Amino acid sequence: MIVLGIILLVIGFLTGLSILWTIGIILAVIGAILWILGSMGHAVAGRRHYW
Repeated sequence: MIVLGIILLVIGFLTGLSILWTIGIILAVIGAILWILGSMGHAVAGRRHYW
């Protein structure tokens, strides 16, 4: 999810499409939050680990 967010950020920046930029930021932030929760040992969406 983080990688997809970064890809959308780059595409949005290069093409000037603000919707891709916004979606990329949202995906990157959600991915980072899930990654942090998973690394702290919290079960995320029924999983013990979230990559």
